[in-house]
Amino acid sequence: MWVGFLKVNLIFLEVFFIKQELLINEKIRAKEVQLIGANGEKLGIVSLDEALDRAQDAKLDLALVSPSANPPVCKLMNYGKYKFEQAKREKESRKNQKTFETKEIRITPNIEKHDFEFKAKNARRFIEDGNKVKITVRFRGRELNYVKAGEDTLNKFVEYLSDIANVEKKPLLEGKNMFVILAKKVEK
Repeated sequence: MWVGFLKVNLIFLEVFFIKQELLINEKIRAKEVQLIGANGEKLGIVSLDEALDRAQDAKLDLALVSPSANPPVCKLMNYGKYKFEQAKREKESRKNQKTFETKEIRITPNIEKHDFEFKAKNARRFIEDGNKVKITVRFRGRELNYVKAGEDTLNKFVEYLSDIANVEKKPLLEGKNMFVILAKKVEK
């Protein structure tokens, strides 16, 4: 029973591995393959042995590019260089992505003027840095009976930051918290 379980796990890992990596050289299990040269030219349908010989003569690897085709498509390539360039492209695409954080500012419904100004100044700085700001009003105890006061405080925040921010999500009450999400205005 244990051996069967182990086989299932190995098969699953092998399938996962196939999706991540290309099969190369002796790992390819097909009798005939459609062969593509190193420069992209089609060399026709050949036996696997002949394709491996051609790859060895050219000092390249035979990589299985399309296993679902009939016959499977293989390409002559320098597999190490291919992997390096693929990793380089992924790294470059991650570098070009802009990541936006959502910064949270917590307040109470009856916030004092100085606290309001301090938190609003921080929210302004976060928005100018390109982050989104989630302003949360926490209701404690009986404050939940005065939800309108919390909504007024949030609206005051929105009005104070309206010159640089748009409301992305309107004030919403969730349990004992009410929040609004602000994002930087898009320049036209």
